[in-house]
Amino acid sequence: MHSSARQHHHDHGRHTHDHGGGHHHHGLGHAHHARSTRALAWSLGLTLIILVAEVIGGWMANSLALLADAGHVLTDAGALALSLFVAWLARQPSSSAKTFGYLRWEILAALINGATLLLISAGIVYEAFMRFRSPEPVMSGLMLSVALAGLAFNGVAVWLLHGVREGSLNVRGAYLHVLGDTLASVGTVIAALIIRGTGWTVADPIASLVTTVLIVAGAWSLVRESVNVLLEAAPAHIALDVVREKLEEIPNVESVHDLHVWTVTSGMVALSAHAVVRNCENHQAVLERAHDTCVGLGIQHVTIQLECDPTFERELHLHP
Repeated sequence: MHSSARQHHHDHGRHTHDHGGGHHHHGLGHAHHARSTRALAWSLGLTLIILVAEVIGGWMANSLALLADAGHVLTDAGALALSLFVAWLARQPSSSAKTFGYLRWEILAALINGATLLLISAGIVYEAFMRFRSPEPVMSGLMLSVALAGLAFNGVAVWLLHGVREGSLNVRGAYLHVLGDTLASVGTVIAALIIRGTGWTVADPIASLVTTVLIVAGAWSLVRESVNVLLEAAPAHIALDVVREKLEEIPNVESVHDLHVWTVTSGMVALSAHAVVRNCENHQAVLERAHDTCVGLGIQHVTIQLECDPTFERELHLHP
């Protein structure tokens, strides 16, 4: 464990050096963070207005397409609120009891959000098929007015987030949510125009199913990714065999075992491993090469235990 401690000390020194040379970029990062936070807050406010309008309008107009769109807007509100929440959490310090801070709350919130959306989608699909069997009258004028208002508000939210979406996966995800809802609003407007022009009320449940497909696609991806993170599965973009191969290519590394790569939260990948390096004099050089290799592979948090003799047999209980 002594080698691992030295690695943390080395990392601390490296981070301190980088921080000293990057005040300009650090300031730009704060400015971008402030702009993106404002854009997220305004977009969340607009989204909540759309949500209330579409729930009330959908109920009054008896439009399933509007209610389905409201379900999609609910996903947007969840994504935007989550982005704001994570931006606040990221500034909270870690403690001796919570060494990674509160980063995992992002994953738990994403899982709850995704699971709730799948349940809402199931309800919308059931109601849509019931309306296929027994079409119901729809107030197309009210439906069209609310859908157009939703489209306008969504357009403003897309414009607000468009300029700050780069540089943050969190904000980019929220931007894609709002963009998807804008497309759903277009579908609802088209359905309202069809009903108004032809009286074909089946266009309403069809539009609701199209919107639900958008919801399910995003919700299922959200649930799958959050479950993988909670199970500490290796990230999809990192191949464990490649990581092992790169580490074993480092001079003086005899073998690597007990290798684990997992995601702590979005954008933070961690690694722990044991490496056999017979000559203790090579430990520091190997640690530095291993750290740089892992960073090059997109792994930010690196913990490596160096061993003069393999300790695999002492850990057989960890490898069923």
